[in-house]
Amino acid sequence: MAYVPGVALLAALAVGCSAGSDGSATDADSKPGGPTVTTAPPGKYRTLPAPCRAVPSSTLKDLLPGVAELPRQQQEKALRGSPTITYDTDRKVGCSWKADAPDSSRNLSIDFERVVSYDPLVSDDDRARSLYVKKENAAELPGSSTPGTAPEKGAPTGTGGGEKGQEKETGKAGDGTGSADPSPSASAGTSSGTPGTPGGGEDLRPRVVDGLGDAAFLDDLLTRAGSTAQHRTVSVVFRTSNVIVTVRYGEQPALVTKVPDSKELQDKAQALARKLAEVISE
Repeated sequence: MAYVPGVALLAALAVGCSAGSDGSATDADSKPGGPTVTTAPPGKYRTLPAPCRAVPSSTLKDLLPGVAELPRQQQEKALRGSPTITYDTDRKVGCSWKADAPDSSRNLSIDFERVVSYDPLVSDDDRARSLYVKKENAAELPGSSTPGTAPEKGAPTGTGGGEKGQEKETGKAGDGTGSADPSPSASAGTSSGTPGTPGGGEDLRPRVVDGLGDAAFLDDLLTRAGSTAQHRTVSVVFRTSNVIVTVRYGEQPALVTKVPDSKELQDKAQALARKLAEVISE
């Protein structure tokens, strides 16, 4: 009779030890002052604006002069724009427009990207900052002395603007042949040619842009496809919190001998980018 209670006692002790071990592990995790995991805060923006309605009609008519000359129905269709095909409109959207005029054709596109970090230790803003820096580094802005390092805001842009523009013109031509005619009209230092300031004028080279979002830069690409007219595309990219916006504004003159005006395209692209920054903040 004394044997059975002994077995029962051993079983009770075993159960008690097991419960105690589980309880002690739980208690250790919940002790005050123990290590805690802090989740990074989400980004400021949870939605994106409708891209094809983000640019007012009056602005589009100014950016695309050929639209005003179209019949009413064609004009309305051109102003509606063409939405960018995307598989997740909650994360990335865009729209593009194009219009032909007797002296040139112009094209415009805008893209919004809402960055989301899936790492609980990395905030959406930090992830967006990292992606933006990659875009800025890829633009190879003059003044970036170390490859892969974006120049700081307000830093001198250096003296390589004209050379960089010529490299783009010869090495990134639209037909892939890498050929371009080094005509005097495309030389550095003129508002219609390769951006630069050898004559002490306004600096039109690719550069960091101040006062636009949290960070911004401008790129200027002049290309020639074989014997066709030269095409200039000005891109303005900026980040505001966890959203990255890209504006591309281009022109191709009807005449082969004419070079698109760099200053005009840059001024209008920057003005549009600032309007879009306001649209996002609304």
